[in-house]
Amino acid sequence: MCGIVGYVGSKDAYSIVIDGLKKLEYRGYDSAGVAILKDNKIKLFKKEGRVANLEAMVAEEDITGTVGMGHTRWATHGEPCDKNAHPHYSNSKQIALIHNGIIENYAQLKKELVAKGYEFHSDTDSEVLVNFIDDIRINNGCTLEEAVRIALKRVTGAYVILLLDESVPNTIIAARKGSPLVIGIGQNEHFLGSDASPMLAYTKEVVYINDYELAIVKPDELILKNLGNETVTPFVQKLDMNLSQIEKGGFDHFMLKEIFEQPSTIFDSFRGRMDVEKNTITLSGMDAVLDKLDAAQRIIIVGCGTSWHAGLLAEYIIEELCRINVEVEYASEFRYRNPIITDKDFIIAVSQSGETADTLVALENAKEQGATLFGIVNVVGSSIARLTHAGMYTHAGPEIGVASTKAFTAQVVALILFALKLAKHRGTISDERFAELVNELNVVPEKVEWIVQNQVENIKAIATKYQEANDFLYLGRGYNFPIALEGALKLKEISYIHAEGYPAAEMKHGPIALVDETLPVVFVATKDRYHEKIVSNMQEIKARKGMLIAVASEGDTHTPEIADDVMFVPDADEIVGPILSTVALQLLSYYIGVEKDLDVDKPRNLAKSVTVE
Repeated sequence: MCGIVGYVGSKDAYSIVIDGLKKLEYRGYDSAGVAILKDNKIKLFKKEGRVANLEAMVAEEDITGTVGMGHTRWATHGEPCDKNAHPHYSNSKQIALIHNGIIENYAQLKKELVAKGYEFHSDTDSEVLVNFIDDIRINNGCTLEEAVRIALKRVTGAYVILLLDESVPNTIIAARKGSPLVIGIGQNEHFLGSDASPMLAYTKEVVYINDYELAIVKPDELILKNLGNETVTPFVQKLDMNLSQIEKGGFDHFMLKEIFEQPSTIFDSFRGRMDVEKNTITLSGMDAVLDKLDAAQRIIIVGCGTSWHAGLLAEYIIEELCRINVEVEYASEFRYRNPIITDKDFIIAVSQSGETADTLVALENAKEQGATLFGIVNVVGSSIARLTHAGMYTHAGPEIGVASTKAFTAQVVALILFALKLAKHRGTISDERFAELVNELNVVPEKVEWIVQNQVENIKAIATKYQEANDFLYLGRGYNFPIALEGALKLKEISYIHAEGYPAAEMKHGPIALVDETLPVVFVATKDRYHEKIVSNMQEIKARKGMLIAVASEGDTHTPEIADDVMFVPDADEIVGPILSTVALQLLSYYIGVEKDLDVDKPRNLAKSVTVE
């Protein structure tokens, strides 16, 4: 949640910060603000709404300076409005702060500060934090750095904070716990961000800050310390991404660009890992924990939202191919329900950002109980990647659209690779079946390319026809049930139309009561072992005058006779086929959102990375 940007150097800080906020706006877009330090004075501007609103407000202002920071907000404490936007001043006006996260004990801290005479001008926990830090600084006669260190030992919750102090020129103080912070290293300049996208145009060298670390950032110096005031040596990494990956590249929206990128991102997910000629799969991260997998009594997959759907599909695939018990858990529930975890459990965490708060806490709890942790994430250097014992990156590249598309299909590919390698290792798959699935996976990119080249106009027409519907029902069986859930989620996120996903066999246990001539029912009805059953379910909807939309395999002549509208995908093995159905459903959601004239890249109330509970 929330995007933060900072700059210390010799260039114009405002232009760098405002450009960085535009790149991070997918993380939150309720309000935005900047603070620039010039001549030992902080100039602070903030505005409700998109970054463009902030730009318009400061267009006539003198906001030059070489040190600055900015924030684009996803509201937690306090509604979206000017007063709750970041940055926040302390009462003394000497310090300004931006904050990503939640301070859970803010009410107690605020009560103490009010008793001392402090006044508050917002409804946020963040304003409490900046005054708490300033109060420590004033009463202890210490530096801002020391005040931050003392304050954060008392604070409960998650945070990344950046602070400017009028008495400390050319310096940003930053700290993190539970939310991401990246520092880019330039020539006598440093960049700070919630992720690396704001600094890609300036540097490829970055440092990922760890929990409980504090950074003192100056143009020519980066000092890292822990909260015990011990110096930490920064670990500099090279970014494996480029500027074109975070630009629209001629597409109307990032979401459409990312849907169309899937032939290449799916290929990148298995490139170098899968050798069709040798009929092998190489996963070095998995090799490191094969002994733990041999001893494992079950695999537990944890994730949130779209990642949970990928895990649910993986449960079907791993149990089918590997014959080992798999459980799939919502991370938010797994962390709180006191699950029974032992050293015989193998935990797979699935996350696009690698920073999902609930997933991180769930992993920390499982690690304390001796479980082996394996991460499947997209963002290199992310918290989950560092916390887990081993893992694999999905290599989907930056995903800017808030609703996940290419990251989901890359997760599915990674999980299929995991299942195939484990099945081969356990001897639960024949050589013939293994070779068959390797070949099937290898041709998925060209089949996805066929969808985006041949089905777009058809799907556009379907979207136009159903854009005014108030509700949708998505149904699938077997491997296609998780895809029905994912399709319904995408429609909710992008179009704000209520949609529910169900196993098709559960239709008669309640949801069929909703069916009438106004309800579109989407069947994921590609050719698989359940096809005859799903066709029977379609007939049951048809008999009750429901509007039928089907995702069908190319060459299927029976489904079009039943359905009102059909989206075709190439025929494929039932284990890889869900990837193709997903792409068709992504396009349907996208074009319905476009027909409704909605901002499909930044759906209301959503943010890309959920780094707070």
